[in-house]
Amino acid sequence: MPSTFTLGNLFFGFWAIVSAFNGNFRWAGWFIVFAGILDMLDGRVARLSGTGTRFGAELDSLVDVISFGVAPALLMYFLDFSNAGRFAWILCYIYVVAVALRLARFNVLSAGKPPGAWFTGLPSPAAGMTLAVYYPFSQTNWYRATPAYLDLQHEGLVVLMLLLAVLMVSNVKYPKFPPIGLHSRKGIFGLTVHLVILLGGLIVPEYFLFPLGLFYVGYGIVRATILGLMERPEPVPMGEQRLAEDNDPTLPPPLSHERRNRWGDRRQEAEE
Repeated sequence: MPSTFTLGNLFFGFWAIVSAFNGNFRWAGWFIVFAGILDMLDGRVARLSGTGTRFGAELDSLVDVISFGVAPALLMYFLDFSNAGRFAWILCYIYVVAVALRLARFNVLSAGKPPGAWFTGLPSPAAGMTLAVYYPFSQTNWYRATPAYLDLQHEGLVVLMLLLAVLMVSNVKYPKFPPIGLHSRKGIFGLTVHLVILLGGLIVPEYFLFPLGLFYVGYGIVRATILGLMERPEPVPMGEQRLAEDNDPTLPPPLSHERRNRWGDRRQEAEE
């Protein structure tokens, strides 16, 4: 059953590639979003039904490289970078490499371990869907009201793709979706988050989803920055500090007991 959702994810990812090649950028973006929804569902179905297998996990990662790596990269290439120069495709290739590395690291770190509450590095579906909903957002009045000198269509996409690539292979922590429930504050909070995203995605998707993706991306950066500034070095015990100083080759060797006594006698004679 979970693999059915995974193959549906692959179906929409491949359809997004075909749509981008044909210049249908709006639907290419929405197909990547549909792939992201199915990617979220296959994991939850596997956990709830207890049917998760190693085969399913490996298949999911391979499909994610296509749906959230190759498809968004080709969407950006056909949308803007195909006319940007001879080597503009290299930026899209770097993004796909980052997705592949991100998923390979995830498989290694999660093997045999229960799922935690945080991702290490930006999840590839979040990165792919953020790029996917850029084009619908670019057709809104909000986007068109931005000053022309900002050149968000080209320079903004270059910065965004490089930022997403770096964050995917970084150690920046990103939260997972909170669980849904009615018997705890955490469950109610999770239900509220899901409802807000659902309503925003259904009512005003062009205005809502791209800023939501940027907010999620920025949250990890801001959190990591604040934690880095608040982090203080742990005090080193006196014994360990003395041992480190004794082993430091850049410091002069400590005086022996006999040499300290001679030094004290010389100081006393000089004072007399």
